[in-house]
Amino acid sequence: MNIGLVCGSFHKVQVEEMIQHAQDEAQKNGLEISEIIWVPGSMEAPLATARLLEQDDIVGVACLGIIEKGETSHGLAMGQAVIKSLIDLQLGYDKPVGLGIIGPGAEEHHIPSRLEPHARSAISAIKAMI
Repeated sequence: MNIGLVCGSFHKVQVEEMIQHAQDEAQKNGLEISEIIWVPGSMEAPLATARLLEQDDIVGVACLGIIEKGETSHGLAMGQAVIKSLIDLQLGYDKPVGLGIIGPGAEEHHIPSRLEPHARSAISAIKAMI
């Protein structure tokens, strides 16, 4: 069963680590990551996710990224909009979307310990919902 990944490139080094964990989790769950799409940030994740969900051979999509805490509430507002859009996409396409976005509101010291569990949970959520 093929799944896709949508990955935010703003924190590319950390997200590349998340991809490794996602690939391992996919293999353990009998899933194959057949396509990885890099987007500038989480705001672009819904459009890339929709494009993957449109494909007949894709059974689900995991979104990986990080929304850090900023000086204003911009990140929180953006994160809420992105998550709502991803929920709407999974309902509209009737295909699971695994959320592996750390934050919104993540501070630098929060990130390293969350890379693996968020990536793995996004994949295991897809498997559970297929």
